[in-house]
Amino acid sequence: MKHFSKPVFCAIFLLMLASSLKAQDPRFSQYYASPWNLNPALTGVFNGRWRATVNYRDQWNSVLSPVPFRTYAAAYEYRVEVANEDYASFGIGAMHDEAGTARFVQNKVHLGGAYLKKLSGGPRRASHYLSAGAQLGMGQNSIDWSQLWFSRQFDPGTQTPDYSAANGEANANANSAAYLDFNAGLLWYMVFDNDGYFYAGGGMHHLNSPVISLVENNSETLYSRWTGHAGGLFPVSHNLALMPSVLVMKQGPSLEATPGVNVRYSNNDYNEVAVRAGMFARVANKLDKSMHVDALTVVGMLEMNRWTLGLSYDITVSKLAVANNNRGAFEVSLMYFQPAEKRARVVCPRF
Repeated sequence: MKHFSKPVFCAIFLLMLASSLKAQDPRFSQYYASPWNLNPALTGVFNGRWRATVNYRDQWNSVLSPVPFRTYAAAYEYRVEVANEDYASFGIGAMHDEAGTARFVQNKVHLGGAYLKKLSGGPRRASHYLSAGAQLGMGQNSIDWSQLWFSRQFDPGTQTPDYSAANGEANANANSAAYLDFNAGLLWYMVFDNDGYFYAGGGMHHLNSPVISLVENNSETLYSRWTGHAGGLFPVSHNLALMPSVLVMKQGPSLEATPGVNVRYSNNDYNEVAVRAGMFARVANKLDKSMHVDALTVVGMLEMNRWTLGLSYDITVSKLAVANNNRGAFEVSLMYFQPAEKRARVVCPRF
């Protein structure tokens, strides 16, 4: 393998990837900082009137610059109290993902809603809550065909492709039609007297298996994706707490698990400032082979009252590290919470 140049190695790797992992969703290493894309039932699970979230991911810039894989996402959620500690929430979210020289683009916009119900709880007892949510939206995929060339366009005289020549491809310039997309999920969580909490939930995405073909036969559909996630906050002292979590996802032939833990230090003041640091491991199947560790994610987060800023970096530990020198993906997340009009007891986890 050491005799391959880096461009040749990357080309072979990406061709293998493209041929075997079709119709997959983009993902975030800071999955807990992108609740809209993790589970529709997380809509409105926050303390305040509304929440805005922005996420950005830049992957494999070290080997694919200037056209690495990039993902942008944004969401806005608003919630209203409909009964004593029961809430109805509504939101809108969008995602833009682009990959490779041909600029394969996925665009999605969803409207969503959820209902948060208090099940039980009281003084000196843990409070239990259940949330159910759904999203309905539209998506569309495309390729920048001007960035591609085919064998008919190769000029043997100049030994270069002639982009002005006809490519002879029947489906050139074809993009997918806009498709309908439906997601749903459930979440249960409990809040302890010491403001610790534990949660578990799951979601199903693309329940209607939308058609995403870029050609006329309309045979390519988007795999349905299911997610299961759990975690919590467990105080170990007045200022220190552990925040373990795990995410398991399956989409088509791909299976992935991301366990890890953040350590959180807080000043526990009225105007709270807290910092988190942690590490997560991404474990995935290698097509039809056994599971292996693909990357380790190092995370740092800063909470300042209404704001939460997260930074992370994926350290590649799979065979791809030969090409990218362990340099994987960079992510940044930003959340803002608008407080409620009256201060209340904490009833929602802070992811």
